[in-house]
Amino acid sequence: MPTNRHSRDELIRRFDLQPHPEGGYYRETYRAAQTVHRQDNAHAPLSACTAIYYMLCDGAHSAWHRLKSDEVWHFYAGEPLDVHVIDRHGKLTTHRLGNALTHPDTVFQAVVLAGDWFAAECEDPASFAVVGCTVAPGFEFSEFEVGGTGPLQAQYPAHRELIARLGARGA
Repeated sequence: MPTNRHSRDELIRRFDLQPHPEGGYYRETYRAAQTVHRQDNAHAPLSACTAIYYMLCDGAHSAWHRLKSDEVWHFYAGEPLDVHVIDRHGKLTTHRLGNALTHPDTVFQAVVLAGDWFAAECEDPASFAVVGCTVAPGFEFSEFEVGGTGPLQAQYPAHRELIARLGARGA
């Protein structure tokens, strides 16, 4: 399992990963030609499905955000990664993604439901993780909402520390 800086840099080159606005690196690998319409937004067709490679490394995290679509996270390489999800009722669930064959406390996939707030981080900030994220209906930045640390802490006071630690940069 690659865990050193050379392997990290090689994966970035090999898969042509680009800096992600949230931190880490990504590349869109699939955008379905088929389109769908949301019932609440029929004038804007969406790709039926999209997929990306996403790498977290160098202590970066994916800050609290939510989508209007379900997102499936798939583990590919590196060390375990935690996906923290706060559902509509304020319940916190942490999905630990990793190689479930070598890390029995991990799973290969996790689902984040549309509308739930979520953030992700490497279990070990000095390591990296390569995952895939599949969104259906497909991802659009116009349907991506970053959560403000203060408002999220006010709404979910039981999770104040985690919300602060994984807040958006500059928030």
